[in-house]
Amino acid sequence: MKICIPTMGEAGMQEAICQHFGRAPTFTIIDLDSGEIKVLPNVSEHMGGKGLPTETIFAEGVQVMIVGGLGPKAVSLFNQAGVEVFVGAVGIVNDAVDDWRSEMLTRADLDNACKDHKH
Repeated sequence: MKICIPTMGEAGMQEAICQHFGRAPTFTIIDLDSGEIKVLPNVSEHMGGKGLPTETIFAEGVQVMIVGGLGPKAVSLFNQAGVEVFVGAVGIVNDAVDDWRSEMLTRADLDNACKDHKH
């Protein structure tokens, strides 16, 4: 199973979580089966590139997103693709994975999606 977390840089499991999914500088992907950790730059239109940030995630075969917050458009796109999304992550990647495993995070839906960009 692959988990993805929007992050501030390239420190892997010790990296700070970016609280704004679409504007995260990087995405840290953890493969729970192999233990591999991969950090990808956010090259979406939000960061001056092309496409949506969700496209990067879909291309990696991610099954679970763990985020601080995200907007309703991203929630809908992930739902349509069958990717489970959990909100409320804080701290570093390692903490967020532990919180997800402990079922301390909330499943994302349109009611708890960010309506503005002030995370």
